[in-house]
Amino acid sequence: MQGFDHTRTPTPSGAGSAPGSGGRPRRRAVRRTAVVSAVLATGLLLAACGKDDEMKGMDHGSKDSASAPAAAADGDSPAPGAFNDADVMFAQAMIPHHEQALEMSALADGRAQDAEVVGLARAISGAQDPEIRTMKSWLKAWGKPESGGSMPGMDHGSGDTAGTGGMDGMMSEAEMAALKAAKGTDFDRKFAQLMIEHHKGAIAMAEDEQKSGRNATAKALAGEVIRAQQAEIDAFTKILKRL
Repeated sequence: MQGFDHTRTPTPSGAGSAPGSGGRPRRRAVRRTAVVSAVLATGLLLAACGKDDEMKGMDHGSKDSASAPAAAADGDSPAPGAFNDADVMFAQAMIPHHEQALEMSALADGRAQDAEVVGLARAISGAQDPEIRTMKSWLKAWGKPESGGSMPGMDHGSGDTAGTGGMDGMMSEAEMAALKAAKGTDFDRKFAQLMIEHHKGAIAMAEDEQKSGRNATAKALAGEVIRAQQAEIDAFTKILKRL
């Protein structure tokens, strides 16, 4: 095309560059910006990785110092969170206490005459046997023994639940022997009387746990013990009034 000057070069987007520069300062600026951006991105990536490593290291540090290594080895703890000596003592004391309640309830079979007594004995066994297993799992996770031999007034070392008369509500050997020898209405009356006292002891221990314990799961079970066993005390009291 005539009159068209093929020698003119369109002005580059970096207008203002010195004549003859061919846009080199602009290209250098772009190149420098890209390098800086890459350095910043690398720095941010390294910082993020470092933070991830830091957070991973914090996972174990966030656990309460009272948590036992066994809890991590066995998976999720059955009683997660912090715990204290009161929680441990509650479990160590309540296990043999519940075990004696199971022994007493088992005597109702073939001895009890009142249908409501039989039903309550079965309810006690159905509730307290799982609670024993639960509290044993806590102690295992906490790295604590099931026996609390150092607890004042509690003889767990004998292996005989009837021999732990120093614990609140626990029956003596003589009381257990009298219950075993009773039948019919005599058994019903003795069973109700003894179980009321036994439950009162459990409630007292559960109330101590709620006041002094730290572990939320243990305190929740203590609350359930109070609720369930008070209801059973009320039922046994009504039974005694009509026997």
